[in-house]
Amino acid sequence: MKKSSSLLVFSIILMLFSGYSPKAKSPKHVLIFGIDGLSVEGLKQASTPNIDKLFSDGILSLNTRSVMPSVTLPNWTSHLTSGGPEQHGVTSNGWTLTEHELTPIETDSEGYYPSIFKILKDQTPETKTAFYYNWGNLINSFNQKYLDEVNFEADDQYSENYEKAFQFSKAHQDVPSLIFLYTVHVDHAGHNKGWMSKDYIKAIEAADKAIGDLIKKMKSDGLFKDTNFLLITDHGGKENGHGGLSIGEMEVPWAITGPNINKEQNFKTPNSNANTAKVIADIFGVKELQPSAIGKTPKGIFKK
Repeated sequence: MKKSSSLLVFSIILMLFSGYSPKAKSPKHVLIFGIDGLSVEGLKQASTPNIDKLFSDGILSLNTRSVMPSVTLPNWTSHLTSGGPEQHGVTSNGWTLTEHELTPIETDSEGYYPSIFKILKDQTPETKTAFYYNWGNLINSFNQKYLDEVNFEADDQYSENYEKAFQFSKAHQDVPSLIFLYTVHVDHAGHNKGWMSKDYIKAIEAADKAIGDLIKKMKSDGLFKDTNFLLITDHGGKENGHGGLSIGEMEVPWAITGPNINKEQNFKTPNSNANTAKVIADIFGVKELQPSAIGKTPKGIFKK
C-alpha cells in the first residue's frame, strides 16, 4: 500500500474513533420582505441604507414587471404561486374562495390555486412556513392549511409582525423555513397623500428602518448568513392610485440576496412578479411547481 493511501486510511479511522462526522448542510431559509406599493422611483429617492446594504451583495432589478392588472391581490397571488391571473383566477382585490368571476385553472382539495407554501409542504414537509400581514384581504387567496403560523396586525401596524418573524426564524433555525413578512403602509401613504409625496417617502424609510432592526437581530442570533432574503412588491403608482399600464405602475423593484446568489446591482434580465415562487422553489431544491405555473427563474440569479 502506498504511503498516501495508508495516511488516508489512518485519517478515516482516527475520525471515526474521535466521533467526527462531516458537517451537515445548513437548512434552507427564505425571508420575504413584501412592501406593498413600493415604486422604483420611491426606492431611488428614499433614504434606505438598510435595504441598500442588505441587497448590495445580491441581485437588484428595477424593471421587473407586475402582472396585469397592476392591483394588489392579483400580484401578491402571482408572486407566491408563479401563476398569472389567467391561471390563479385572482383578478381583483375582492377575490374570495366563494365569490370570484374566474375559476382557477387548477386547485388544491379546498379549491385554492396551489401556492409555494403548498408546494413546499408537499415536497419538503419538514419546511416551516409563516405568513404575516396587515391588509385583511391579502390572505384570501391562500390556503392557510399550508401555513404553520399566521398573524394579522390591524391599522397599518407591522412591528408585532416583524418581531414574530424574528421569533419564528429563531425557533426554526434547524429546519427549512419560508417566512412572508408583508406591510401595506407604504401603499396606503401613496393612496392618501400621493405616490412620491413626502408621506410616501417617509413610509418607505420607516419600512427600511424596520428591516434594518430585524437584520441586526438576526445577525446577533446567528440567523443571517444561512438565509436568503427577497424584497418584492406588487405595483408602483401614479398620483393617488394604480391599476393602469404606465411604467410607474407596472415596473417595480425586485431583489434577492443570500447563499448562492450572484451580485448584480443593475440586473436587466426580463423578470416578472410571476417568477418569484419559482426562484424560491429553486432555493429549496424543489424542481416542479404545479403544472399550470408560468413562472421561471431568470438567468443570472444563481451562482453556478
